[in-house]
Amino acid sequence: QVQVVESGGGLVQAGDSLRLSCVASGRAFTTSAMGWFRQVPGKEREFVAAISGSGGTTSYSPSVKGRFTISRDNAKNMVSLQMNSLKPEDTAVYYCAFSTSEISTNWDFAYDYWGQGIQVTVSS
Repeated sequence: QVQVVESGGGLVQAGDSLRLSCVASGRAFTTSAMGWFRQVPGKEREFVAAISGSGGTTSYSPSVKGRFTISRDNAKNMVSLQMNSLKPEDTAVYYCAFSTSEISTNWDFAYDYWGQGIQVTVSS
């Protein structure tokens, strides 16, 4: 019943910006923590960013801190990731995630619902 649809990926050049968004349907995530992860073939899934259920607390991987911003829109059941100053090493498949808990975390096992994944490619 719960569906999560991602959008906003693509191919850009180093230094460009992209905005990823995920919209969930089938249940409300008004008080749920949300997060973003990414994965490169042959590597483990990597934490990128998370936001608490209240929206008052955010956390970021050191590799993206200062460049990426996570935000949420409860009216739209949406989580977004604004990515600025993109680097080739940001190239990956990006996944959004929704938790049933209000507490944000960088542990992927804590999330219950996931987007299908969307490709972000940054050329040099």
